[in-house]
Amino acid sequence: MSSMTDIVFLLLIFFMLASTLVTTSAIDILLPKADGKTENKKSVAVSITKDLNYYIDEKLVGESVLELELKNMLTNMDQPTIVLRAEKSVPVDNVVKVMDIANRNKFKVILAVKPN
Repeated sequence: MSSMTDIVFLLLIFFMLASTLVTTSAIDILLPKADGKTENKKSVAVSITKDLNYYIDEKLVGESVLELELKNMLTNMDQPTIVLRAEKSVPVDNVVKVMDIANRNKFKVILAVKPN
């Protein structure tokens, strides 16, 4: 009976360690902090790095084709939503560009922040 307990204990440790390695996005950026929570089922993540590189989900996209790529990805969704992930050091102008694209195309924008 003790061997069964050992196996269950080892499985528990394995899944606890494996769950900490799961990340939501492979692009490592520092998000600003804020209180509150937002939940969304289907969305597209737009990330802006400190080097002003734009990513749609994990795909690097040029600033000039960002709007076209977003239109292609979000046209068939019921409530097209963009989760905007911008590092703290990114100028506001670059964040506003993505928000302007969303506004022109009637996409909902959620600004991702790090919880306190």
